[in-house]
Amino acid sequence: MSFDEGSTAMDVIDGHDLRDKVAVVTGGASGLGAATTRALASAGAQLVLAGRNEVKGAAKAAELRAATGNGAIEFGALDLGSLASVAVFVRDFLATGRPLHILVNNAGVMACPLAYTDDGFETQFGTNHLGHFALTTGLLPALRAAGDARVVALSSRAHRRGDIYFDDPNYRRRAYDPWQAYGQSKTAVALFAVGFSHRHEADGITANSVMPGAIMTDLQRHLPHERLVEMGWADENGLVRNKPGWKTPEQGAATSVWAAVAPELAGVGGKYLDNCAIAEPWTKDGDPPNGHYLPYAVDPDHAERLWVLSEKLTAR
Repeated sequence: MSFDEGSTAMDVIDGHDLRDKVAVVTGGASGLGAATTRALASAGAQLVLAGRNEVKGAAKAAELRAATGNGAIEFGALDLGSLASVAVFVRDFLATGRPLHILVNNAGVMACPLAYTDDGFETQFGTNHLGHFALTTGLLPALRAAGDARVVALSSRAHRRGDIYFDDPNYRRRAYDPWQAYGQSKTAVALFAVGFSHRHEADGITANSVMPGAIMTDLQRHLPHERLVEMGWADENGLVRNKPGWKTPEQGAATSVWAAVAPELAGVGGKYLDNCAIAEPWTKDGDPPNGHYLPYAVDPDHAERLWVLSEKLTAR
């Protein structure tokens, strides 16, 4: 099947049977995560919605069970800003003895004020990258047990705003810029997919990063309304959810679901995906257009250096 920027997650999942698959989706109760979990649940996947808000997550799991008739949907408490929380989630999941066929690292924060996680990491780098790094590497036994597992890591075209600043990734010595920090975190996510696939393709596990598109979700919650208006993302009535060139959450989740189930991606890892296709490098001037990425986001030397740093920072 061929899909494009207008395709939805339900379009992509149509015809797939995931009743023998186990999936975990971080941030699976709202926005892109909710659209992703809805599609996977509709195909019968045994599903864990991982997130911080137990009330919201449990309600979404119950809603999906009722809507899809799939009783194998549950909530799992997970705070990606706390390595201790990640460790508890990993421990509890591994204790079930289940394999893990699909891991969608969907949760994230964007352009927030300077703050630090429980472990002293800049919030965006710590949550978007390091929290997911610890989660994925912790779940390796379950991913290996699946035999054909896929990791889907949500990056962004905002990777163009920042490469990895290896000397000070946590903004302890340099001036903080929320968009640069967001870009760095999303570059890290793309590089993670490269480094992970390099290490674990032989185990039958692949990872690809995804550009979901520009979508109005709770991700914009840290931006003041005045700034949203200035950027053209909001008006006096609130967020502009039908902004030309932007996607709905269902359209944004399409590439995540495609990465998780597309037969043409079997054994394919370390790629940057956009609009349900493998994107191309952008080597010209200016920002990369749709379907393209800046080469540093998949550079294997960068990926290796980031992997070593991430192991050091998350070691416990």
